[in-house]
Amino acid sequence: MTDTHIDREALSVLREVMEDGYPELLDTFLTDSENRLVALQKAADAKALSEVAHSFKGSASNMGAIRLAELCQELESDARHKSPAEIVKLVADISGEFEHVRPVYENEKHHAHTH
Repeated sequence: MTDTHIDREALSVLREVMEDGYPELLDTFLTDSENRLVALQKAADAKALSEVAHSFKGSASNMGAIRLAELCQELESDARHKSPAEIVKLVADISGEFEHVRPVYENEKHHAHTH
């Protein structure tokens, strides 16, 4: 079964490559994501939105959060052309998607410590 939200293969590659640094990587991703969500909610203009969405997309895609990266990509490329209401909805989608995948990363972190 393929997970449309998370690329599990990307995660196992990260786990192997990062070894002891993996839990820290997960931690950083979770913290950064929360900060970026706040930044998206506070962003006053399309340029600010695009910048945050761009860095969010990069980290999401590095972490195998495929759907999250797609949503950030959409926000990054369309921020200028969307109405405020559409932007609010997209930010809510990004936020919802992060809440959806967060437990997976929390779980990974928990298991990474126990091995």
